[in-house]
Amino acid sequence: MSKIIIAIDGYSSCGKSSTAKVVAAHLGYGYIDTGAMYRAVSLYFHQHYVSLTNPKEIQHALQQIQISFQFNPEKRLNETYLNGLCVEDEIRKMYISQMVSEVSAVVDVRRAMVAQQQRMGKHKGVVMDGRDIGTVVFPSAELKIFMTADPIIRAERRQAELLEKGELISFDEILENLRSRDYIDTHRSEGPLRQADDAIVLDNSFLTFDEQVELILNWADTRISRELRA
Repeated sequence: MSKIIIAIDGYSSCGKSSTAKVVAAHLGYGYIDTGAMYRAVSLYFHQHYVSLTNPKEIQHALQQIQISFQFNPEKRLNETYLNGLCVEDEIRKMYISQMVSEVSAVVDVRRAMVAQQQRMGKHKGVVMDGRDIGTVVFPSAELKIFMTADPIIRAERRQAELLEKGELISFDEILENLRSRDYIDTHRSEGPLRQADDAIVLDNSFLTFDEQVELILNWADTRISRELRA
């Protein structure tokens, strides 16, 4: 069976990761959470007091960072490991959300992560989500999707997600964080968030989770059939 690369880009808290995981499971593909990779780097920088204005510190730190994903059969999800330790819960906390866009805007960080991501997906059969997958990491991906949603709805979803994990954060703080991340993500010089010319726009403001998964699976089936005929 022909395999493709599915690149899902879009704004924070659009449900990219949760959607990509389910799509990958349905297709029997690997799932690569690039956002988790940048969050793991952010955690390492935070723990080791790495200055974002010191290129030598950044380069040295990046040489010490090993990121991998391991499937947890009990939780039925891939978990992020930083230098052999599971950091899945820690990297989802608000203090990491507040720094990840700045960290991921650093040129050396992006180049290091992009190189890892390209190695992970070189054999295809992967679903990868992030900010620059369809434009930088895999510009030749067979299926590119750009996810968006109303900022208010995104903030509501993010607040609900944090509450489930026991974090009580005000709606205004979450909304401001999303708007700040959007600005940084779309204005950075290296790998900015933008819609690829051949990407399909998926506005999920008023879609259920199952509806958006079904849409993407239909698009994937079409692309896979096209590859088989090629």
